[in-house]
Amino acid sequence: MSVLTRDEAQSRAQLLDVHRYTIELDLTTGEETFLSHTAIRFTARTDGDTFVELKPAELRSATLDGHPLDPAGLTDNRLALKDLRAGEHELRLDARMRYSRTGEGMHRFTDPSDGETYLYTQLFMDDVQRVFAAFDQPDLKAVFELTVKAPEAWTVLANGITEHLGEGRWQAAPTPLISTYLVAVAAGPWHTVRTEHRGLPFGIHCRRSLAPHLDADADELLDITRACFDRYHEKFEEPYPFDSYDQAFVPEFNAGAMENPGLVTFRDEFVYRSAVTDTERQTRAMVIAHEMAHMWFGDLVTLRWWDDIWLNESFAEYMGYQTLTEATRFTDTWTDFGVVRKAWGYDADQRPSTHPVAPEAVPDTASALLNFDGISYAKGASALRQLVTWLGEKDFLAGINTHFARHRFANATLADFIDSLATTTERDVHAWADTWLRTTGVDTLTPTLAGANGHHTLTVERTGSRPHRIAVGLYDHNPADDARGLVLRERLHLDIPQNEPLPIGKRPALLLLNDHDLTYAKIRFDDRSFQGVTDGLSGLPAPLTRAVVWNALRDAVRDGQLAPTAYLDTARTHLPHETDLALVQGVLAFAGTQVADRYVTPQQRPAALATLTSLCRDLIRRTEDGDRPSLRLIAVRHFIRVAAQPDTIAAWLADGTVPGGPELDPDLRWRVLARLAVLGATDETAIAAELARDPSATGREGAARCRAALPDPEAKRAAWAAMFDSDDLSNYLFTATAQGFWQPEQADLVREYVPRYYQDAVAVAARRGPAIALAAGQFGFPADAVDPETLRLGETCLNDADPAPSLRRKLTDQLDDLTRALNVRSAHGA
Repeated sequence: MSVLTRDEAQSRAQLLDVHRYTIELDLTTGEETFLSHTAIRFTARTDGDTFVELKPAELRSATLDGHPLDPAGLTDNRLALKDLRAGEHELRLDARMRYSRTGEGMHRFTDPSDGETYLYTQLFMDDVQRVFAAFDQPDLKAVFELTVKAPEAWTVLANGITEHLGEGRWQAAPTPLISTYLVAVAAGPWHTVRTEHRGLPFGIHCRRSLAPHLDADADELLDITRACFDRYHEKFEEPYPFDSYDQAFVPEFNAGAMENPGLVTFRDEFVYRSAVTDTERQTRAMVIAHEMAHMWFGDLVTLRWWDDIWLNESFAEYMGYQTLTEATRFTDTWTDFGVVRKAWGYDADQRPSTHPVAPEAVPDTASALLNFDGISYAKGASALRQLVTWLGEKDFLAGINTHFARHRFANATLADFIDSLATTTERDVHAWADTWLRTTGVDTLTPTLAGANGHHTLTVERTGSRPHRIAVGLYDHNPADDARGLVLRERLHLDIPQNEPLPIGKRPALLLLNDHDLTYAKIRFDDRSFQGVTDGLSGLPAPLTRAVVWNALRDAVRDGQLAPTAYLDTARTHLPHETDLALVQGVLAFAGTQVADRYVTPQQRPAALATLTSLCRDLIRRTEDGDRPSLRLIAVRHFIRVAAQPDTIAAWLADGTVPGGPELDPDLRWRVLARLAVLGATDETAIAAELARDPSATGREGAARCRAALPDPEAKRAAWAAMFDSDDLSNYLFTATAQGFWQPEQADLVREYVPRYYQDAVAVAARRGPAIALAAGQFGFPADAVDPETLRLGETCLNDADPAPSLRRKLTDQLDDLTRALNVRSAHGA
């Protein structure tokens, strides 16, 4: 399959002006394929040659201005259009298209709970051609008119309001000018909840088997949608630019969500079947806010080429968190951003695959797909937060509104965006963009204190080149707190690089750079402040302040400056007193998946698991009063994950409840069974019985995960064959099987698969495409095999095996993380 280069896209955009697509889809022709008819009206500005993209099972016919084109001319998903004359043209193509099982193109899913089938499109980047013919690039916007034939009992959703014409035919209202990758269709026997807001129809949709769970949360989902919608209308002068707002929760979705105008698609794990924490509800709300921000930044104004994808994602990420904080009950969202999303950005920015937030050049679509990472999302959003701190929110929003007015229903670049901001301020935003958006890596800020007798000054050493405007928190011991709690004395503001030392008075117990997390940089502690953290971290008054401290400790572990066991000891001391759910979840996740699984040696691992088990048991005891169910649920989940002995969790499963609650819902039952499988304390009979109890799609994934985790050679052979020797697994079942396969407790059992992984992953990535390549690289990688041989084999694979671009990027990242784990073990191993 050919990838579109930037040069090709620029040439085609100079030649063509695309006006309208008329698309007819017939979804009633069988389980493997559907019919797609496309008529494209366009103007050629001059005489010339070009091509249209399509990836069909069969191209049945093609005509240009009524003259037939040879279907055999379709080569590498391109049909050449030779000798175009300047003027108006109409291109028609009839094709038979394949359904997808990997979440790309037109994905088809049959719900095992009730046998109902659902279809939806995911057309991002270059997957439009899997559904209909198109001049597939973001700057050839057009009007789309869509007609769909579906089974009579189905509902069809699209970018605009859809009308049922009878006999299974649905007509969608024509769109405004939008890019090809934003066209969306979702068809099936949806369960729907509808309302109206500000004169617009709003709807939320899910599979019928999830109907009770969607109904239970419908008020919350719609309240958040309305609150964000209203807040964006307070911020943006341009009103919502489409005719309706539907949110469809769809199965086996690869991303968190997709910003199709008028029809946002979400992964349907956001329709909660089991108990969830309030932080998970906050995450769902943030995704709603994020995708709605895209209606303006991404859909109304769209990037010209994929080098500016950060303009979509960074803006939506920043605006989603900020708007949720302002408009809903979730007022501490920046804490969750700091401990989860920002860590994602820091990690990505320290790997060999790092890239600028705004890369200078993205040569083709395959390269562009690799940049959907922690840099485009989290680092970019952090940069925008720093920009707002430096520029001021009023000027920032004025620049945004100028940008919308200049480029509505059109395309824009980074230069256009910066020019719009520059109209509202005298600050040099062009220089700011160069230092923040065109550079790579994470700056490190280190404090140096000088002076005596209560007259100290602060100088901040910067490793890196970016300017920073930060808050500096000065914290003293609280004399009324025997536990050495810390109280804020003063919060100062500092521009880095600084002109002269900053007077701070007497030396504080803790001096915290980047208090309130306003910039993007790693921070270090002076010796006295590190002791203040060790003694009083849980006594810091603000959760966002504690998030900055926990991130600094996390960075110190990853950089080899703090022993992993010391991080666990700090967590054991302070986490039982933590009140912020995002912090508890984030610290436990890092402690479990990185520290205990990778950074400590095999000899240290039992003690690490014992520490985490004791910590989780303490949290469970401290939540017995029932008034903190989310915190208790987090503790129970992590207790299950780190259990080294099966007795306690097996008793929970047998009783169907944790003593004192919660009852074991499907999610907890599958978690327990997966851990029992790892420990060799269950078998296929028990897994089959649990699947019969929960025959849902999630149940099938749980069973696949458990079966792959069994410490049995035949179970491992079967799981490996399912992932790499067959193409039958959907994207979700592939991921679940991979998650179960590798376990630190089973290193000897799976050792023979480590060298096989590289060969088989390269093959499956080439055969099945980017979505499976990403899953194979992220979840299929032997992350627990922390040894030099795994690293050597991986480097050989990168050098000699020519893996597909998506897999190459993942392997590069995984091998860098492996090198980091080896370095940490070398520095601090027993």
